[in-house]
Amino acid sequence: MPEVIKIKKGVDIKLQGSAEKIYASAAAPSTYALKPGDFPAIRLKLKVKEGDEVQAGDAVFYDKDRSDILFTSPVSGEVVEVVRGEKRKILEVRILADQETKYRDFGSSNPSSSSREDVKAKMLNAGCWPFVRQRPYNIVANPNRAPRDIYVSCFDSAPLAPDADFVVHGQEEEFKLGIQALQQLTDGKVHLGVDGSNNPSEAFTGIANTVVTRYNGPHPAGNVGVQIHATSPINKGETVWTVNFQDVIIIGRLFKSGKYDAQRSIALCGSQVQKPRYYKVILGANLKTLLGEGLEPTDNRIISGNVLTGSHVNSEGYLGFYDSQVTVIPEGGEDRFFGWISPNLDQFSISRALYNWLMPNKALKLNANMNGEERAFVVTGEYEKVFPFDIYPVQLLKSIMVKDIEAMENLGIYEVAEEDFALCEVVCTSKIPVQETVREGLNIMLNELGD
Repeated sequence: MPEVIKIKKGVDIKLQGSAEKIYASAAAPSTYALKPGDFPAIRLKLKVKEGDEVQAGDAVFYDKDRSDILFTSPVSGEVVEVVRGEKRKILEVRILADQETKYRDFGSSNPSSSSREDVKAKMLNAGCWPFVRQRPYNIVANPNRAPRDIYVSCFDSAPLAPDADFVVHGQEEEFKLGIQALQQLTDGKVHLGVDGSNNPSEAFTGIANTVVTRYNGPHPAGNVGVQIHATSPINKGETVWTVNFQDVIIIGRLFKSGKYDAQRSIALCGSQVQKPRYYKVILGANLKTLLGEGLEPTDNRIISGNVLTGSHVNSEGYLGFYDSQVTVIPEGGEDRFFGWISPNLDQFSISRALYNWLMPNKALKLNANMNGEERAFVVTGEYEKVFPFDIYPVQLLKSIMVKDIEAMENLGIYEVAEEDFALCEVVCTSKIPVQETVREGLNIMLNELGD
């Protein structure tokens, strides 16, 4: 029987607009985009220019510091625009898709009978390597390092997250092949974290030579960082790799068909979506056709990802590389009598200052209001209620703010990523940009000490 671990600290934010377990269809987008901002600490170099033709799996850009890490096109077509920002920083590389996708053939193979170098080379050449991220730093993994272990979280506990058992159905073989490929990349163990609140799919529990652990408890129980901390925390000098379970499926498709087939199941969800459903889309898809006319006709906040860690996009924006849902909530901004303190059962708080505790199972219709502005960073004890690490979160954040590298090391910077602090940002009475601060700290450590 798999070990069962109870995560006691955290909170589930129940929102309206959960996606019904039905696959809907939408017109295929005409354009797709790769966004370098999805890959922290990458210094990219373009391999294409506007007007070039590419096939799915052809390199679009690569990492200057590690030139074997390629970022490849998810579709075939023409590179129509390189969108730049300040100081000519590349924000997006947009591709006008062909009517029928042409794939670069990387050859099918059995990962179990392939060598480590062959598995690594195939993933690097096809552009699947960016799916593999490493702790510390939560960046694209260094292929020249050997990980202690590899962790795959097979469920997502974030608000309105897709149901992993529903998504993996029919893709069990690809998931198994992807896990077998990951097993070749480490001398350690491949850990699979599953939802302990129900009976998970056999696709997650029936693979040989994996360590399956069940996790019970509120969000962030589904975060891979929480699972690493609960089973085998990262020490200084150790490296652990992590992969999202849907990305494992894409890796498995590569070995099964020899093609970089970057299709992913996403949940279109949120209180402003008239018919929340699941869709099968390709990474980097333009969201215009997906959203269509299916939103409430008000001022909406469109988020690529979940409400805690996703990025704000407009109605013609693009799906993020690591995102598996698109969430739409009200923008907010309306004046309210007595402000946040007015009686309202639709507000959220982990304390009893508001009234949602009277109906704990009620799904709320929350908006993007911050309900305050940034103020003095004070110790309130709120972080510790939702942060399930044996780490002092406030002290760690303050050490980042003053750029004290030794203190950051001693306080556990190697174990955490931005997503692990998302709930701290929600409950922060000081309105500190917590996740942004954590990313700054990780970048400082990376620049000073290397990966």
